Amino acid sequence: MPTVLIIDDNAAVAIALEVLFSLHDIAALRAASPEEGLAVLARQPVDLVIQDMNFSADTTSGEEGVALFREIRQRHPDLPVILLTAWTHLDAAVDLVKAGAADYLSKPWNDERLLATVTNLIELGQANRALTSRLQRERRAKRELEQNFDLRGLVWQDPATERVLHLACQVARADVPVLITGPNGTGKERIAEIIQANSQVPDGPFVVLNCGALPSELIEAELFGADAGAYTGASKAREGKFEAADGGTLFLDEIGNLPLAGQMKLLRVLETGRFERLGSNRERQVKVRVISATNADLGAMIRAGSFREDLFYRLNVIELRLPPLAARPGDILPLALSFLPRGKRLHASAEAALLAHTWPGNVRELKNVMARASLLAQGEVIMVADLGLPAVHVAANDTEPDRDAIAQALARAGGVVAQAAAELGLSRQALYRRMERLGIARSA
Repeated sequence: MPTVLIIDDNAAVAIALEVLFSLHDIAALRAASPEEGLAVLARQPVDLVIQDMNFSADTTSGEEGVALFREIRQRHPDLPVILLTAWTHLDAAVDLVKAGAADYLSKPWNDERLLATVTNLIELGQANRALTSRLQRERRAKRELEQNFDLRGLVWQDPATERVLHLACQVARADVPVLITGPNGTGKERIAEIIQANSQVPDGPFVVLNCGALPSELIEAELFGADAGAYTGASKAREGKFEAADGGTLFLDEIGNLPLAGQMKLLRVLETGRFERLGSNRERQVKVRVISATNADLGAMIRAGSFREDLFYRLNVIELRLPPLAARPGDILPLALSFLPRGKRLHASAEAALLAHTWPGNVRELKNVMARASLLAQGEVIMVADLGLPAVHVAANDTEPDRDAIAQALARAGGVVAQAAAELGLSRQALYRRMERLGIARSA
């Protein structure tokens, strides 16, 4: 049950509020003086404070209320405070709202308005605490990963990336094949490098073969090697990728492009560690950890007969699904900043544009956009025009976003203010000003 602290020297006011809240499942605590109220706050948590502005019978200046508010704000910066005043002139109360008070109400108050305000503030506070707790967990998980594993300098922030990294590091030391799936340009090779770096053979070779970059008739030779004369143009024997990766890791990108004959031989190597070079009858033995990657639907390829089902299950002992960049919005700005040369920075409007873009080309597209923007920017600040992204049309919104709208946008954005600002059609600075005015805590 949420709890409200009422700080008012008028017992009748405090009792009336206590009865009102009890009828709506809100617990109420009472304090008759600023000192007593601060003591209550020191010994137990509350969700909201309603405080009077005058506590001496012959005082109407509001100075006591101002001092109390500032003390609460200093000790409990995230605690919402509603000011209760019987003043005719409310200038000082308005100034306190600008300084961070959640709201002010005149005596006598309207029960419906008071309840609506209290309920909204409590719900917003709960949402903020949940968001803060989640961000703290995510930061703690990120620190633990960075401290316990070699992440090869990977730049990331989004929880979706953290989940992939956590699983990758968890299975890295197990000598089993790993299949990394996801769209082109998402960073599948970087994940493979991280698995290798945290494997039992981190100093072993890491060999890469892009199965989609070679003619199908040459892929087997690339994989297994070839003796002299094995095919036209093979004037001397050559080592294949499996031999080169012996004692380490072989990363097979775009595995869906491997022809059926190569798939059969690959399956044998995975099962026995043995293979033959093209044009040779001599078996060779290797110990290689195979990590493969694809953006193709291997299940559909199996149904079409273009990919072996037994090979799929052999490669897919562990599957890591790397989401597209648009599904990892927390990574966008950290990655963008990492791609900028020293001395360059992003304008808030450029940050909002980056967050609003759908990134069909994923991280590869983002890297290219930042390289182009760095060259085109006239000064150290990169503007929206420098990015060269398609214009994003935001529907006109003449209404000021309220606390609920801002809290929900922040929750959807995982606490990333620039992303929430873009959703609300505001600049980051404008959203910060509204958060400060409404008493919404920034996430550190």
